[in-house]
Amino acid sequence: MSPYIAEFVGTAILLLLGSGIVANVSLTKTKGFDQTPLITITTAWGFAVFVAAYITGQFSGAHLNPAVTIGLLVAGKFSSELAVGYIIAQILGAMLGSWLTYIFYIDHYRATKNEATVMGSFCTSPAIRNFKNNFFSEFLATFMLIFGILYIVEPNIIVEGLDANFGIGSLGALPVGILVWVIGLSLGGTTGYAINPARDLGPRIVYQLIPRKNKISDWAYSWVPVLGPSLGAVAAGLLYVYFS
Repeated sequence: MSPYIAEFVGTAILLLLGSGIVANVSLTKTKGFDQTPLITITTAWGFAVFVAAYITGQFSGAHLNPAVTIGLLVAGKFSSELAVGYIIAQILGAMLGSWLTYIFYIDHYRATKNEATVMGSFCTSPAIRNFKNNFFSEFLATFMLIFGILYIVEPNIIVEGLDANFGIGSLGALPVGILVWVIGLSLGGTTGYAINPARDLGPRIVYQLIPRKNKISDWAYSWVPVLGPSLGAVAAGLLYVYFS
């Protein structure tokens, strides 16, 4: 499997499992409807990262997140020649995973009349709308994610230009999944912790495309979960280089 296909597939798996739990606890008449969503959602996203990374890590390093790609690039642990292709694959994979979640729960989407709930199963939105604070939340949460990843993952060259392996033969995927879980519990309360531009942008595009009336895609906010994580990743990569 090529690293680009692995990033596409891995990010699709991540979004299918992650968005799937959000849909399960929030959409009308599902078996998981309104079942302690905070701990359920944060735990599921952590395990989704672990599963997706473990499956695809041996092929691509399992970035599954443009912020990870950017952070590793800034830290000198990833090739600039691969970065753009990785990010494109991640966004497309996120779109596929989100679309599969929509198809899987389509009857429940049709039964759910609250449009904010529907949109929330696709992409993030702030608990209190304050762009400056929302941006800082995404920046700091992603900084913690990338800074942690840079010290958690053991170097292991598996493809040209890549020296981080989350895949089989490495336990890197497990602590990264735990890190995502902890970030969700501690820093996820303000914005829903996108901490991944593809995780928000890809599903937001899918939500814009699905056939529903009165959609509220909230593109005015969409820059926050893209730019905040991206710059947080840059800061984490620079600090890692400084400490190294």
